[in-house]
Amino acid sequence: MKVTLSALDTYETSFTPLVVIELAQDVKEETKEWLKNRIIAKKKDGGAQLLFRPLLNKHEKETLGSDNLYLVGASRVRLLLGAEALGLVKESVDGTMRTFTYSTRGSFRGFHDDNDDFLTMTECQFIVKHELENLRARDEKMIPGYPQAKLYPGKSLLRRLLTSGIVVQVFPLHDREALKKLEDSWYTRFSLHCQPIDRIRGYFGETVALYFGFLEYFTFALIPMAVIGLPYYLFVWEDYDKYVVFASFNLLWSTVILEVWKRSCADMTYRWGTLLMKRQFEEPRPGFHGVLGVNPVTGREEPLYPSYKRQLRIYLVSLPFVCLCLCLSLHIMMIYFDLEDWALRVHEESSTEWTGVLLYVPSVIYAIVIEIMNRLYRYAAEFLTAWENHRLESAYQNHLVLKVLVFNFLNCFASLFYIAFVLKDMKLLGQSLATLLITSQIINQIAESLLPYWLQKKHSVKVKRKVQALKVDIDATFYEQVVLEKEMSTYLGTFDDYLELFLQFGYVSLFSCVYPLAAAFAVLNNFTEVNSDALKMCRVFKRPFSEPSASIGVWQHVLLALKFILAFAIPDKPRHIQMKLARLEFESLEALKQQQVQPAADSLKEGGKETAA
Repeated sequence: MKVTLSALDTYETSFTPLVVIELAQDVKEETKEWLKNRIIAKKKDGGAQLLFRPLLNKHEKETLGSDNLYLVGASRVRLLLGAEALGLVKESVDGTMRTFTYSTRGSFRGFHDDNDDFLTMTECQFIVKHELENLRARDEKMIPGYPQAKLYPGKSLLRRLLTSGIVVQVFPLHDREALKKLEDSWYTRFSLHCQPIDRIRGYFGETVALYFGFLEYFTFALIPMAVIGLPYYLFVWEDYDKYVVFASFNLLWSTVILEVWKRSCADMTYRWGTLLMKRQFEEPRPGFHGVLGVNPVTGREEPLYPSYKRQLRIYLVSLPFVCLCLCLSLHIMMIYFDLEDWALRVHEESSTEWTGVLLYVPSVIYAIVIEIMNRLYRYAAEFLTAWENHRLESAYQNHLVLKVLVFNFLNCFASLFYIAFVLKDMKLLGQSLATLLITSQIINQIAESLLPYWLQKKHSVKVKRKVQALKVDIDATFYEQVVLEKEMSTYLGTFDDYLELFLQFGYVSLFSCVYPLAAAFAVLNNFTEVNSDALKMCRVFKRPFSEPSASIGVWQHVLLALKFILAFAIPDKPRHIQMKLARLEFESLEALKQQQVQPAADSLKEGGKETAA
């Protein structure tokens, strides 16, 4: 017999706060009351059946003058039923991985009626987030108190509240004790050891854990390339074979590491249970909108949107925009080559130390322009992909990745391909690769880690001083934590991190044959990247909501595509062999011509003798 929420009492008077909702300062009381009622209402009545209370009581609000922070949690039964609804996979007592069901909860390892640790805090927060995002309008025509904030059946309430500015943000809380233990085993001790991937997964979820697992794996996989590249760089060998041999090794290396990673990834995600999670009945993403209807597969009420409208938006708007951006990128690339020619002419006219430095200036400027263009284009791609109105989060991510990758690939690699196959200037190619690689790594380290950490450090000092100055009877530690975390930057996911690794993989696998130190610089960057990314996850950003993942997603197909490009770029025969074959073919043709000409000449001679006679 299937157990439903309606059959169970899931209300508790006190609860562990899991998620914080911050409202705007001037939100009307009727709006707050309506939102509270929708969150705590039973599922059958269109609610989320969660627990909800303000951070401060009435006396504390009057003292502190702040009443816009609210805490959301859920009863134990509610969380277990939510785990069943989401299809979370857990280990059973016989050691197999099975989809969790409430009715058979006693058959799962680690479950006891008095055990609150069966579901991790990360999983609980994911369940609460899922329920909040799936609060949808029913009969409401507008948000109470805000007639301009229109609603229609099926519209995501949380999405509408966020776009209307009524809800400022929704974020999960950190667990200070668990975070401290994770930090001690992760990055606070600077020693060469593997990362605690299972602990990272337990605290941040599978998506973040897979990123750090891939970053560590990729960094160690780069070491053989770095070791081989060093003598290649030091050994003066200008033969064409030098590039072909190294490029051939790149192809073999990239193939092997990707195949080994797929096996390692499958092993991890099976152990975590996400490899077995069924995604075919994935819920609509919060930003998806349409006319409320019934899904013919699941029988659930959800927004419906015609596919042909989405296709029209993609092919009539998004595709032309992407093509226009690609043309702009190529135009800027040609301007860069004009600057390279100018710097070379200046250096040839007056060869000094300053003109020698000037030779690198166009590449540095171009590298900075590339980073700026990539970031601006990213915002445009996100807007367009959201406007296309994809039903599933996976479809949204795939279209976004495709848009961004096409532009970034052309923007970052077009100049290198042009130098390699049009100009055929190996010296300039190595110089450009070194400049692009090192400049991008420096910019990313400053923009993504050092600057955010410094800003967050300054802000945390201000918050602590403010809380210490309060002379009120409240839980200052918890209040300080909430106030501090609400001002932290929001972690936008692993997209930018994977994009950085993808571009690095492209630089190393496609072009390190002309600049063999590329792998060595990538290794050095990644060793610092592991620690800086860990620091910003724990100290700079809000705790992200977890997302179950079975792999690194579309990025793994993307890397395979780059491998095939590499295979196409490497000639099947070395250049000197091609020249020798061409010479042999030419000599054969000449010999054939001579054989054809000789009989004709002999017949002409015979004809001449007969005429003379």
